[in-house]
Amino acid sequence: MYRIITIERQFASGGHEIGRRVAKELGYEFYNQEILAQVAKKLQIPAMYIGELEEASSGSKLLNLSQSPLGGSNKKEGKVPPMAEQIFLEEKNIIENISKEGPCVIVGRSAGYILKDREDCLNVFIHADKEARLRRAIEFEKIKAEEAEAALKKMDKRRKEFYKTHTEWSWGEKEFFELCLDSGTLGLDLCTELLVLAAKKD
Repeated sequence: MYRIITIERQFASGGHEIGRRVAKELGYEFYNQEILAQVAKKLQIPAMYIGELEEASSGSKLLNLSQSPLGGSNKKEGKVPPMAEQIFLEEKNIIENISKEGPCVIVGRSAGYILKDREDCLNVFIHADKEARLRRAIEFEKIKAEEAEAALKKMDKRRKEFYKTHTEWSWGEKEFFELCLDSGTLGLDLCTELLVLAAKKD
């Protein structure tokens, strides 16, 4: 049985909602924005600001992220790590700690890579076709119709670059995930059911 389920997802693919439903069905703890709240408290930074930093482009001058996996520091001795690097290292520590506390579902934050050495961790990628994602972006994310397509491209690019910066894996490549589910074709209910069944695998 998988005690930990990590979910990476395309923007507006329903990955967050699927993760929430799976956690409820299994009686697992659910983590997404909760991790940001813990980081915000630790570093005394507004959670909304952290959210912008963690998924922003790795090439941004604002972030000045280290290019080494898992936020390894290239700083000179005595220098304080860039804030974005501090944020990721705090996220990494939190994810490692909550994974030891009990069964859980973790959405985003490169959790699958961080916990890659655990045999009880199921890594999942949720995706969908553009039309399905556009509909969800407009209906559930409350994005204006004329801005939805640009939002999909922007958010996916940010998540992909964040993942590339902090891991040695490729975001969305099937070889790095036990399950890749098309939520646009399967629907959120069936995706949830499949993940619950997979989690219960002996």
